[in-house]
Amino acid sequence: MSRNTISRSLHDLGLSAWFGGTLANAVALNDAAGHAGDDSASGRVANAGWDAWTPVNAAAIGAHLIGSVGQVVGNRGRIAGQRGVGTMSVGKTALTAAALGATAYSRVLGRRVSHQRDVPVGDGTNPSFQTPEPVAKAQQQLKILQWVVPALTGALVVVSSFAGEQERPSEVSRGLLGRVTRR
Repeated sequence: MSRNTISRSLHDLGLSAWFGGTLANAVALNDAAGHAGDDSASGRVANAGWDAWTPVNAAAIGAHLIGSVGQVVGNRGRIAGQRGVGTMSVGKTALTAAALGATAYSRVLGRRVSHQRDVPVGDGTNPSFQTPEPVAKAQQQLKILQWVVPALTGALVVVSSFAGEQERPSEVSRGLLGRVTRR
């Protein structure tokens, strides 16, 4: 077996930043924006924070995806030959697609909010009575998605840990033996 240090590092660091950044922004930035002074300042702060995070998040997601492809290529023999690894890989791919979809939709909604730099809001995900209706609707959806993205990426961390456990010599032996005995 060859080492996949670079692809594993890209996978793990990208996923860590994707998960941690979205969780931190959901926990801290959105709420903190509500303490900016007035509703227009709250909108400005939330928009500035999320707009600053977007390129970092895009780079993190890109690193994760590049690392994921490298992991698939590096482990293609195990995926095909070790019982359970192919199923885990399909599940992980589906979970990644869901996280990408939720992240992309969050960005679409976030652009609706940040399109107006000084839009009055209560905080990052709560409208005020002055918030224009399209922005308020986007915020209501973002209020849910701000937790969906870290939940999905957190689940990816768990599945990745499970995948690492499947690489233990005892698991590889049992998985290869199980594949052979089932045929």
